[in-house]
Amino acid sequence: MDIYEDERTVSRADLAAWLRQVASQLETGQVFYGAAGTIAVADQVHCELEIEQEGKDEFSIEIEFSWVNPKADPPAEEAADPDSEDENPTPAA
Repeated sequence: MDIYEDERTVSRADLAAWLRQVASQLETGQVFYGAAGTIAVADQVHCELEIEQEGKDEFSIEIEFSWVNPKADPPAEEAADPDSEDENPTPAA
């Protein structure tokens, strides 16, 4: 499922500035996208770098990061007694 995608032509200097911005956001653990989107980045990230030559004069560099966010801890009351569904069960009729 795509969350966000952006494609454009920029100068080499603008690309370098954007990559520095993404790197800074990765260090903080939060990447921003679009008008107001954010995504949390896990401590361990799988990364791929692919450099291709597409014809005589065309090259591409693809950088991809992927990770799995750890499951959130359950609330304290659920963690205390995971088998209990209701503290005051209704008697059977």
